[in-house]
Formats: sequence, structure tokens, C-alpha cells
Amino acid sequence: MPKTRMIHEFGMGTSLRRRDYTEAAARAIRDALWHNSVTIAEAFGFDKSDMIIDVEIGAQNPDAVDTSKLLGIFPYGKPSITVKQGGLDIPKPDGSGVTVIVNAAIMVSFDMEAA
Repeated sequence: MPKTRMIHEFGMGTSLRRRDYTEAAARAIRDALWHNSVTIAEAFGFDKSDMIIDVEIGAQNPDAVDTSKLLGIFPYGKPSITVKQGGLDIPKPDGSGVTVIVNAAIMVSFDMEAA
């Protein structure tokens, strides 16, 4: 399938107390989505369900991110999520824990042959 990438969006999410990498990833995805209100599908004559959504998550502990919980964030399209080493774990100055920062990159593509 010849896919053409149309949009990139980036977001950041945190878990301040619970060290919850999945929740931080969800917040990063929502942050990226809220940056974009472009109606790209309609602009090219596609249905929103035709969107091919590739998500890359950067987290210090990639194995702690449950991608199955993140797929439900997308109301349409065909999302796929990969998690890689990235983000930041920042120790709190008083030693009481760690703040988790996760980054998300969302790329939206279409099969332009279908247009």
C-alpha cells in the first residue's frame, strides 16, 4: 500500500506521582491530538476511517507502556503504536520518587492510490 504521510504532531505527558508510564503516554497522545484541528481527511476526499495513524512513544521504561490501553484514545482511523526508549525519568529532589515524562509523535498518512 503506497502511503503518503500528511501530518506530524508531537506531544508530552507526565506522571508526577504514580510512575504510570501508560497514563503518561496517554497524556502525550492527547496533547499531540489537541494541537491539531486540521480536517485533513475531508480535504483530500477521504473518510476519517481511512486515516493511517502511526504513533511512536518514547519512554524510559518502554515495557511499562500498555499499548492496548492507548488504542482506545483514537476515535477513528487505523492506529498502530510502537514504544521506544526515550522520554525522561526525573528523580524528585527530596528522594520521594520519580516524575515520568513521555513523548509521543503521531503521523497521519493516507493510501493516496485509493483517492
